[in-house]
Amino acid sequence: MRFFMKFLALVGLVLTPILFTRLAMAEDMPSQQTEIPTVERDFVNAINGFDKAKIIAQFGEPTKADDVKIKGTNKVVASIWQYHFINTNVDGVYYETTELDFIDDKVVTVVFLNNDGAEGTNDGQKYEMPAGKADM
Repeated sequence: MRFFMKFLALVGLVLTPILFTRLAMAEDMPSQQTEIPTVERDFVNAINGFDKAKIIAQFGEPTKADDVKIKGTNKVVASIWQYHFINTNVDGVYYETTELDFIDDKVVTVVFLNNDGAEGTNDGQKYEMPAGKADM
């Protein structure tokens, strides 16, 4: 019986660190979200994990879209999209306009505006994407 108790203790000591290591690794792995969150901070943290096609699939075509092309070609290297009433602040109040700035197919900047977007970004909240996130 004593041998069995020592054996169980040894197994517990060996398996416990392995279990915690796997749990920690699971937390560090990027989530495979299928839906883009709409609350301000969650949106900012997740949006660069979605390409243009997935964004359009959830929110539809942008209200306004401007593309930047390489001179003499039709290659789009950057885009500015605007949506209306898709994001809320933490209190559940909608921003009138959300602007997404793309380089290639990834969002690099998010701007939340309390106007229709025609006046610029003076009375909104602007976020730049964290470094390295766009490489997902």
